[in-house]
Amino acid sequence: MASHDLESPLLSSKLYDSPHLILSVPDPDFSIQQSNNKHNPAPNHNTTSRNPFEFLGSDGLSVPAPSTLDPFKNYTPYIEGLYELIKIVVCLPIAIVRLVLFGVCLAIGYVATKIALGGWKDMHNPMPKWRSRLMWVTRGCARCILFSFGYHWIKRKGKLAPREIAPIVVSNHVSYIDPIFYFFEFFPTIVAAESHDSMPFVGTIIRAMQVIYVNRFLPSSRKQAVDEIKRKASCDKFPRVLLFPEGTTTNGKVLISFQLGAFIPGYAIQPIIVRYPHVHFDQSWGDISLGMLMFKMFTQFHNFMEVEYLPVVSTLDNGKENPAHFAKRTSHAIASALNVAQTYHSYGDVMLLMKASKSKQEKPSSYMVEMAKVESLFHINSLEAVDFLDKFLSMNPDASGRVKFHDFLRALRMRTCTLSEELFGFLDVEKKGSITFKQIPDQLPVVCPYELMLANFSGTTESLAHWYVVWAHNIYVLLKWKRNTFFRPVQGFPLPGMTAIIDIMLALQDHITCSLQFLYGSAHVMKRPLFWQACELAFTECDTGGHGLISEQELGDAIRLAIPNLDDDEIHELFNIFDTDGDGIVSKNNFISRLRQNPLLIALFAPCLVHKYSSQVGHRILEIV
Repeated sequence: MASHDLESPLLSSKLYDSPHLILSVPDPDFSIQQSNNKHNPAPNHNTTSRNPFEFLGSDGLSVPAPSTLDPFKNYTPYIEGLYELIKIVVCLPIAIVRLVLFGVCLAIGYVATKIALGGWKDMHNPMPKWRSRLMWVTRGCARCILFSFGYHWIKRKGKLAPREIAPIVVSNHVSYIDPIFYFFEFFPTIVAAESHDSMPFVGTIIRAMQVIYVNRFLPSSRKQAVDEIKRKASCDKFPRVLLFPEGTTTNGKVLISFQLGAFIPGYAIQPIIVRYPHVHFDQSWGDISLGMLMFKMFTQFHNFMEVEYLPVVSTLDNGKENPAHFAKRTSHAIASALNVAQTYHSYGDVMLLMKASKSKQEKPSSYMVEMAKVESLFHINSLEAVDFLDKFLSMNPDASGRVKFHDFLRALRMRTCTLSEELFGFLDVEKKGSITFKQIPDQLPVVCPYELMLANFSGTTESLAHWYVVWAHNIYVLLKWKRNTFFRPVQGFPLPGMTAIIDIMLALQDHITCSLQFLYGSAHVMKRPLFWQACELAFTECDTGGHGLISEQELGDAIRLAIPNLDDDEIHELFNIFDTDGDGIVSKNNFISRLRQNPLLIALFAPCLVHKYSSQVGHRILEIV
């Protein structure tokens, strides 16, 4: 059997669109909960309820399972264990010296940068040579800052390609240490968020790097940034352009989706990867505060960092390659070199994570949805996804993230009726009487790519041993080994025994496969081709006076076609959803805007929009007249 080392990829890093084999491991906690539910049964929802969005052309909701990985989880966010406590006590005097060194170097670098920028007005053009030479002082200070953080030596592999061959470099992004190292190493021009400009000290230093600012939420800003990348990459007098295409920091154990800014210009790109090998201290800047991360860095004997320069990746078809395909090839090269999996997470998932954390959810990471996939499927942006999460959180989910029927009704300001049950049943695809942003299944599935099983398990002792190696290696990347895991040799290899494999599977309880419900359901309705036309027609049908405004009486008359016998108070509650400014009338813009934020409510206007049954397909659809 071929030997394997830690750098050679054992598992293909391509995105997991292939069939999967699901090994289900029962969850004891769920069994107990299920037993308790027999004494307190949930309302019985009709499993064959009508699709309330059939008139929009919807054929029902299906929810795929997202990745179970958490790219932003720092595995050592707290100080744990006797060894760590002793080490911190021993290193405290060293930490004080390091902190002083950090402050002195930052101050000297700041002063040198201010002098280098003094009187320079034409920042649109390359920096003059004498100013660039002065920046060597700041670059030297950057290396001293790395030393103060415990990076006494940094292992390098490969070489940086000449600028004329690869004017753009891209890198995975794990920590705030990454840009400090690159600043010292080759003083690049970077692409950064506009908010970085206002940061004390840092803002001044990155301005000297002739930073390209971008607002990730404005298409015009993104286009302008791409034009600036192309302009600076085409001129040899500018430094290399450095981008972190992931758009945020991760824990380095996976590679998330790439933004396309570096790949649209079509220039050759050199990928660079950074690793932070560790045993007791995860140096990634994930779900850990900056202060705690810096303190832990200061109190380590030494922090390890490895940098590897990968071969240059050039465009195909004489520079006419699709940017998305170019980005995919580059990300695959980086993921293969890192020997990690790729996911569809993006900065949008960080926004969802922060929103859930701010609302004090017990497991904020369970609200991440692989935002790049959602954007691709439904063409909704991260801000809209955060709005949907805000709406879901207003339904008061319990500790497990589940929303019951009565809380669903309260948030939508509806009563129990046929339509409200149909709306809830549309989202409750598993018919459990509750909905979640990410639905927890009955059992804990451990997902293994199907081709991995076929390729590595043919029944022989050798293939079984190789299958164990693959499983152990890739699960190790995702989880810390449990202390009591034992090993047994198979044909000379130190391989985990079956007990260890089961142990690891049970450890996956924090990474269980989930399916999306509320977000996918809302986005599914919005994506229907007739949704926006339905919003326009609904307003027209409600505006019986033709004044371009809807009164509470007019809205109530339209809604009572869907929910008869609503009293005035219930109509008033529904009207308040649309009457955002409280002036007693609803304009067309407000009406459509509120339906965009609450797309499920379009079902309230179905009776006044549906005119006939389609004779061709036998389904009720909206007829545009």
